[in-house]
Amino acid sequence: MGLERVEIADDPPVRGVLHPADGAAGLVLTHGAGGNKDAPLLVAVAAAFAARGVTVLRCDLPYRQMRARGAPSPSGAARDRDGLRTALAVLRTRVTGRLFLGGHSYGGRQASMLLAEDPSLAAALLLQSYPLHPPGKPEILRAEHLPRLRTPTVFVQGNVDPFGTLDELEKARALIPAKTTLLTVTGGHDLGWSSKRRDADLPDRISATFLDLAARR
Repeated sequence: MGLERVEIADDPPVRGVLHPADGAAGLVLTHGAGGNKDAPLLVAVAAAFAARGVTVLRCDLPYRQMRARGAPSPSGAARDRDGLRTALAVLRTRVTGRLFLGGHSYGGRQASMLLAEDPSLAAALLLQSYPLHPPGKPEILRAEHLPRLRTPTVFVQGNVDPFGTLDELEKARALIPAKTTLLTVTGGHDLGWSSKRRDADLPDRISATFLDLAARR
């Protein structure tokens, strides 16, 4: 099935690309602070989920819809979470089964905060390169909401990610009362998907790991 552009003039609006699949489940997938919906790894992960029967809506967060470049503002984070909520509602009109939510770095953090606030929105969560703290500042943890996260969660983390070591991430996972799984990748915050090299098998490993956890809920 071919890809489909999605443009919904809601508040916040939804702008993305739909990967239709023949299964009942759906996944909203979003990007990191410096990226957009067309980040190569995000596209490949969406295709891997679609190949396994999950319809995927990979979308631009509201801040990225407002400007093509630049980092998100802390003052706009709540609106970015509202954008994910709206994207899930849009995807609900296209699938009849369970909804999942995921994102890379900043997008994943906002997804996790949204589900900590309202766990009814999605049945499982995918966090690629969770930004546990700013590089070089391990004392500034972004984990205050994790004890309220009751959604089964898969973390995909590089073994040399400056935003959080594997040991630090294990401590963060222990705060979550739901089931969690960690998929470790050789690489940094880009999970080894730089412009010069990439692990072609990674997207399929991510989708397989996630759907295995989702099935064990």
